Amino acid sequence: MDDIWQSLECVHAPVYFAPETVPVYSAAGSGLKGFWMGYFASRAAALGAVAPEVVTAAFYNFAPARVARSIPDAWDRCTPEDVLAARLDVADQALRRLLGELVEGPEVAEAAELGRRAVEALPVAGRVLFAAHAALPVPEHPHLGLWWAATALREFRGDGHVAALVAAGVDGCEANVITVALGLAPTEQRLNRGWSEDEWQDAEERLRERGVLAEDGTLTDAGRLERAAIEATTDRLARPVLGDARLAECLRPLARRIVGAGGVPFPNAMGLPPLRPE
Repeated sequence: MDDIWQSLECVHAPVYFAPETVPVYSAAGSGLKGFWMGYFASRAAALGAVAPEVVTAAFYNFAPARVARSIPDAWDRCTPEDVLAARLDVADQALRRLLGELVEGPEVAEAAELGRRAVEALPVAGRVLFAAHAALPVPEHPHLGLWWAATALREFRGDGHVAALVAAGVDGCEANVITVALGLAPTEQRLNRGWSEDEWQDAEERLRERGVLAEDGTLTDAGRLERAAIEATTDRLARPVLGDARLAECLRPLARRIVGAGGVPFPNAMGLPPLRPE
């Protein structure tokens, strides 16, 4: 993974880990219930009040049963518009706390402008989550404009990653098993993503039959090659953004400040690796 994507994820991801999430979403509309309803509703709200099947398809690596416990009930409690406003509030509070004085700095303003240009220049065809988030209004404040851009750009890469997984014949549960086998996601990833023990074991067995997973639960050499090929395809599909050296330069100190302030834990359910040493 190119470090620009690690940086973009670090700018975007505090909305999932910040202590502000649950209280803000609980106060939205008639109250979203618990972390997961807030997560699914806030990330899917750009698509509108969609059915759980749509969320499962777009997010890809969550068990359908986990999604169905939150969607569509969330839309009876809070409109997508109100959820989006609440999510922006979470981003505002979290980034102000994590970035400190940098939140008003020139790196944030420049990265926000570069990010906006990148979003506007990218094609939307085949990138459903990206298209939905890119169509949202750009927030006025630079740190929120940067968060908007980081969100759209990470979903651009994510849409491509889903396409690469589908093309490789790796389903959502199998993708989680592989990430855990690599040590990039915590061992509780099965519970985190809502898969049952039987579903997880079936996925492990399918991966063993295909020569991807060894009996001890680690990836085989063939499995590592397959995973590397999926990541390479993902990065190739995201190449229009990967080449922006100045955006990467502006993002790097911001990502390091966010991580240093505890904004993103490692390992994490996203499978995001730690930032490289300076």
